[in-house]
Amino acid sequence: MELHIAKDPVQLSENLAAWISNYILEVLQDKPRFSFVLSGGSTPKALYQLLAKPPYNTMIPWEKLDFFWGDERAVPFEDSRNNALMAYNTLLNHVPVKPEQIHVMKTEGDAVASAAEYEKFLEHYFRGQTNTFDLVLLGMGDDGHTLSLFPGTKVVHEDQKWVTAFWLPAQDMFRITLTAPVVNKAACIIFMATGNAKALTLKNVIEGEYNPDLYPSQQIRPSNGSLHWFVDEAAAAAME
Repeated sequence: MELHIAKDPVQLSENLAAWISNYILEVLQDKPRFSFVLSGGSTPKALYQLLAKPPYNTMIPWEKLDFFWGDERAVPFEDSRNNALMAYNTLLNHVPVKPEQIHVMKTEGDAVASAAEYEKFLEHYFRGQTNTFDLVLLGMGDDGHTLSLFPGTKVVHEDQKWVTAFWLPAQDMFRITLTAPVVNKAACIIFMATGNAKALTLKNVIEGEYNPDLYPSQQIRPSNGSLHWFVDEAAAAAME
């Protein structure tokens, strides 16, 4: 695990945009396409906006990227809570990518069927490969959740399915999510975390005892890849 501490969220996004663009170029020297899992939430918005602007909008060979999502709320695409909508508004509508490069989770209709369909596509896409995604971008909630792996939910311990859907009573909706097994097969995983509200949780996730029921982000431990935490000083304040 490698920890990258920035002064504030602005510097963090700038540092990460540069890091990701260089990583994409490096990976594409050895393979024809780059698979990128986008995160929802508010934290990556500034990052996406930077990637959509110079120099990254011309530096990155966008036509060689394939986009996926880590999780999704079962709400219509037009709903402001939809993770894909946020990524389109901040990034995908502003860079030269074709519809066939963008693989959204279907959020209307049967969520369980949508999860099964997404899993089937991923199994075909990564058939015969050692790793799954080239890059998975994740956030961490104040409660230690990541993806739709929430504290105390059974999905935290899913060890067979790559994608699953479940009803989350606290939010009165279905969630569709990648699981730890498929994410942990990725070549590179990056967490973003900012703000002092996450400081104690971040300390416990990284330095504390392993307790994924309390801190599901601890389930993300790549088996054959690298793990990076990009955080700001406020989020890192409690760490030793």
